[in-house]
Amino acid sequence: MTDRGWVSTRLIEAAQAGDRESITAVVHGAHSHVRRFAEHLCASPQDAEDAAQEALIILYRKIGSLRATGALASWMFRIIRNECLRRARLLFDHYDEAGAGVVTSAEEEVIRRLEAEIVAQAIRELPDVQRRVLIMRDVLGYPGRVVAERLGLSNAAMKSQLHRARSTVRLGLSGKTGATGGRTTQGPTSA
Repeated sequence: MTDRGWVSTRLIEAAQAGDRESITAVVHGAHSHVRRFAEHLCASPQDAEDAAQEALIILYRKIGSLRATGALASWMFRIIRNECLRRARLLFDHYDEAGAGVVTSAEEEVIRRLEAEIVAQAIRELPDVQRRVLIMRDVLGYPGRVVAERLGLSNAAMKSQLHRARSTVRLGLSGKTGATGGRTTQGPTSA
């Protein structure tokens, strides 16, 4: 019996019991799958590589806490998803802090942070391809052809996904920003 072609149940059980050779074999067997997950979930190749490495370290350190041997793939997927989201949040926080300037009051700071969290949540809710295109293009500032190439899309498909992502985020924010101290969006903003 195997876990989606990764490694045998017996090997996972030995790794859970603390056998170092088995742990190493499980990590090695999971590596390509973990990388593939990360490449689909993270915004950039660098984040994907970092998230994959972090996930493999967690697998190595905490394989004993895995409850069911058949859950290895879903466990690793959750770890990678959380790591990619954490990296995206750090990126948003970095850009948020860089553009913050001087805050005139504690109320403005709270509103600014609440608005940033609302935007981040709207982006997290996008479909995978749209989220990756939006982050790579609008947050990281990659040229359109680079985004299309890295995601394996045509330039037209990348532009379409970017338009859909921007529209979805804009629509999602139009109903939510009114709760942040009376601020509302006044139509599309130019980037």
